[in-house]
Amino acid sequence: MAPTTDRGLRKLNTGIALMLSASATSGYNASQINSLLVLPEFALFISGLNSSAKGLIIAAVSLGSFLTFIPASYIADRLGRRTCVSIGAMLVILAAIIQTAIAHPWAFFGARVVTGMGVGVSQTAAPLLITESAHPRQRRTLTGLYNAVWFIGSITAAGIAFSTLSLQNSWSWRVPCLMQIIYPTLQLVALCVIPESPRWLVSKGRKGEALAMLTRYHGNGDRQAKVVQEQFYQICSSIDAEAGLEAASQWSSFLKTKGDAHRLAICILLGFMQEWTGNGVISYYLAPILSSVGINDAAHQAAVNISLQVWNLIFAVGGASTSDRYGRRVLWLSATTLMLIFLSTCTVMSGLFTELHILEAGIAVVPMLFLFCGSYDFAYMPLFIAYPAEILPFQLRAKGLAITLTTDSLACFFNQYVNPVAFSVLHWRYFSLYLGCLVFFIGVVYFLFPETQGRSLEEVAQIFDRKEVESVESSDEKVVQTMPTAPKYEC
Repeated sequence: MAPTTDRGLRKLNTGIALMLSASATSGYNASQINSLLVLPEFALFISGLNSSAKGLIIAAVSLGSFLTFIPASYIADRLGRRTCVSIGAMLVILAAIIQTAIAHPWAFFGARVVTGMGVGVSQTAAPLLITESAHPRQRRTLTGLYNAVWFIGSITAAGIAFSTLSLQNSWSWRVPCLMQIIYPTLQLVALCVIPESPRWLVSKGRKGEALAMLTRYHGNGDRQAKVVQEQFYQICSSIDAEAGLEAASQWSSFLKTKGDAHRLAICILLGFMQEWTGNGVISYYLAPILSSVGINDAAHQAAVNISLQVWNLIFAVGGASTSDRYGRRVLWLSATTLMLIFLSTCTVMSGLFTELHILEAGIAVVPMLFLFCGSYDFAYMPLFIAYPAEILPFQLRAKGLAITLTTDSLACFFNQYVNPVAFSVLHWRYFSLYLGCLVFFIGVVYFLFPETQGRSLEEVAQIFDRKEVESVESSDEKVVQTMPTAPKYEC
C-alpha cells in the first residue's frame, strides 16, 4: 500500500473501497429472491400468483437491469461517472422502501424492476469510475476485485434471510427487503470521497481539473511527478487522437475499424460466457443433490449454500489478486479448462447416481460442484468487468461495458426460465450442453482474447489498433519505479 504520508492516495483508495459496494448491491439483489423463496411467510405472500407471475417476480431484477444498461451508458458519458452512480443508488434505496412498505405482490414486482434499473445504472458507471481513477499500480487489482465483491452482497442476502427465518410474520421477508439500502448507501458515501474520472474530465475539455486530480491523488501533491505527467500526457493524447469526440462515441464506431469490431465481439461473448459455462444450471442442481444424499433440512441446505458463497468469495478475491501476476489469458484458459474437467466428472458421477443408484457417486458430485465454482470464480468473476473496461477506448468504454452487461442479462434471463424446465426433462444429460460451451469458450479465449498484462489503458488500445509505437516498458509500475523524485508506492 501507499505510504501513510500520501493522504491523497489513501483518500482515493478509501473512496474506491466504498465504491466496490456497487457490485455488492448487484450481488445482494440478484441473490435475494432465492433467499426469500425459502421463507414460509414470503411463500404465503405470493401464494395467490400462478407460476408465470412468480417467474416474472424472480426475473424482475434482470428485466429492470436489461432496460437500463444502454441508457446508463449515455448518462455516464454525458453527465459523468459520479452522477450516474448516484442515480442508480437512489433508485435502489427508493425501491427497497417501496418493497418494505407496500405488501402487495405486484407492487413488489414493480419495486423489483426499479431495483434492477438502479443496479443497472450504477453497475454501468461504478467500474468505469474505479478503472479510470485508480492509481496505475493498483488499477488492475482494484478493477478485478470489483466483480469479486459481488459475493459479499450474495452472502449478506443469504445471511439476513437465514436470520429472519424464525420470524412468524411478514417482517421475515420485509427485513431482507429493507436491508437492500445498505450497499447503495455506501455508494453515496463513496461519492463524498472519490473524485470524478480524470479521463471523463479530459473528454469534456476540463484538463486543468484532470491534472489537479492526478496531482492530488496519484502524485502526492507533486504536479511534476513523472507518474502524473506520463498519465496526463497519455490520457490527453489518446482522447484527442480520436478525431471528433461525437463521431468516436457513436454505436456505429464499433464497426468502423477491425480493432473496434474485435472489441465488440469480445464484449458480446463475455456476456454469454459469464452465464453459459454451466454455473447457472449448477446453482439449480445443488438443492436436489443435497436432498438426494440425505441433506433435507432447509436450515442445513441454507448453511451449505452460505458456505458455497464464502468459498466463491475466497476464490474470486484470489483471482483478482493474482490476475496481474499471471496474466488475463492464463487465468481465462486455465480456469475454463479446469471447469471442463470438473463438469465432465460431475456429469459422469450424476449419471452413475441417477441411472445406477450409486450413492457414493451422488456424494462425489457435491465436491465437484465446489471445485467447478472455485475455478469459475478465479477467472470469470474478477475479469468479467475488468477485461472489457481495459480493452475499450475511452469514447466506447461505457457503451461497450453496457453491451457486455446487457448480453449477460439476456443470458441470465434465459437461464432463469429455461434451465429448470430443461433440467427437469434431461436431468444430468443437460450438463452436456455446457460441456460443449466450455470447449467453444476455450477456443474463443485462445484466438480472440489478447493479453493486457502490465499495460496502461492507453497502451492496451495499441494491441487492437496495431499502432506502431515506441516499445516502452509497457507497464505503469515501471513508470513509478523509475521516478527519480516522486514517492515510491508499495502494493
